[in-house]
Amino acid sequence: MTIRSLQHVALAVPDPAAGRQFYTDFGMLAHDDGRRVLMRCAGREQDQIILIEGPQKRLHHVCLGARAEAIRAIAQRLEGNGHTLVDAPREAPADGIWFRDPDDVLVNVRDAASAPWLPAPQWLINNPGNLNRSGSVGHPPRGLPVAPRRLGHTLRFTPDLDRQTDFYTRLVGMRLSDRSPGIVTFLRNGEGGSDHHVMGFIKSDRPGFHHASFEVANIDEIGIGACRMIDKGYRNGWGFGRHVIGSNFFHYIRDPWGSLAEYFCDIDYIPDGDDWKPTDYPAADSLYAWGPAVPDDFGVNFEAA
Repeated sequence: MTIRSLQHVALAVPDPAAGRQFYTDFGMLAHDDGRRVLMRCAGREQDQIILIEGPQKRLHHVCLGARAEAIRAIAQRLEGNGHTLVDAPREAPADGIWFRDPDDVLVNVRDAASAPWLPAPQWLINNPGNLNRSGSVGHPPRGLPVAPRRLGHTLRFTPDLDRQTDFYTRLVGMRLSDRSPGIVTFLRNGEGGSDHHVMGFIKSDRPGFHHASFEVANIDEIGIGACRMIDKGYRNGWGFGRHVIGSNFFHYIRDPWGSLAEYFCDIDYIPDGDDWKPTDYPAADSLYAWGPAVPDDFGVNFEAA
């Protein structure tokens, strides 16, 4: 009885209009429901980022999807281990169950699965001995639109990696994919095939929101999207590069409150039933295989204590 999708991430922010502009510039579509700003990816009927007005930026809640019978089992495991179900906040629908994790972050598990997302054209490359793109040019048009297809994963700060990993795997029903002990841990869905990770935790002195990551069609869209965001005046976060854990290509951009939004493509995928053995990676492999040196502020938690 396990989790099968990451539905959305909700952020409390002092200026939802600034957040709306940031994610719109990032390539997403916005609409309001009178209380919140709801951000979606083009061609996908699923809210991915929800912006709620609050006195300071913080993670408001994370929403996960599961089957109805799985939700009942999760509720029983939580209550059987001393955790209390809570009422939905007034600014969010009362779907599913609500509870707080060990970092006091609100979590909503509702009866939902991932909505279909826009497929991308097959990305063909030529490399030695493999002429997969023959007789046609490979460069992108200068005005190529960059449109994230979906929210792939989110990474959060935590003071206790082991406690969060135990909570989400033993009680909520996610699975450990890989980790770098004492630095970062990555979890995936427990039901069906899954991206290498849909949720992760990075060590900090206190909880907080690190980043949300959005899948784009290919490397060109990562590069073009990042260049356009920097040209619009947003601060470069880190990139272009490739991770070791998960293997995805990446580029991060700082949002108006110091957190990050990531463009990614080509993440590892773990099929349902695969005999995946979690690996403890050394510190040198915890964040990247190649790319610019990790910025000093990449692991800094900018949320107020």
